Amino acid sequence: MLEHIFLDLDDTLLDFTKAEAIALTKALTEMDAPAQQAVLDRYHVINQRQWELLEEGVLTRAEVLVSRFEILFRELGLVRDPAETCERYEGHLAEGHIFLPGAPELLAALAPRYKLHLASNGAAAVQRRRLESAGILPYFQNVFISEEVGADKPSPAFFHRCFAAIPDFDPAKALMVGDSLTSDIRGGRNAGIRTCWFDPKHKPTRPDIRPDYTVRALEELPPLLETL
Repeated sequence: MLEHIFLDLDDTLLDFTKAEAIALTKALTEMDAPAQQAVLDRYHVINQRQWELLEEGVLTRAEVLVSRFEILFRELGLVRDPAETCERYEGHLAEGHIFLPGAPELLAALAPRYKLHLASNGAAAVQRRRLESAGILPYFQNVFISEEVGADKPSPAFFHRCFAAIPDFDPAKALMVGDSLTSDIRGGRNAGIRTCWFDPKHKPTRPDIRPDYTVRALEELPPLLETL
């Protein structure tokens, strides 16, 4: 019987893509840098690749936060302070929240039946402010943020430290739900728990990372869980 559900935050419960665009536009404008859609799109690609390098153990968190802006400004031919840009960006990112469709309803439906645990790779200060803004902290038994845990998804160390913090935890009764194959699904599988891929955008699959289940919309999750 399923007892524990680990939920990713960004692009699983909160719309990180929209929040990123808003925060990045403000930060770049404050740094007197172009903030056209093409620049935002290019940053998104750069940022995603830097986080993948973190997941692969190539970069540290501190390196990711700065390198993404270093690369962007280098491509734009601009001399700007990447560390200051990152600080401004994260400040704006923490200012609010945007729910994905069905996220509040999902949490309200699941919380009475399962023990919910948040599992995020985001910056602790940013994520906690967003969680407070969204008003969803009461739904979670635990909030596990990699910066505080001391390890990042998808490393087994991240999950095992989460498991150790939960009394009488049984991996057979746990499920990881998230939008990232490389972070959430690979991480959950490597840690020995079942996984559910949230894939509303029909992303390309990977033969080397196979989720146990896939849902295209959050409202599909509760019926699935009843069968587990």
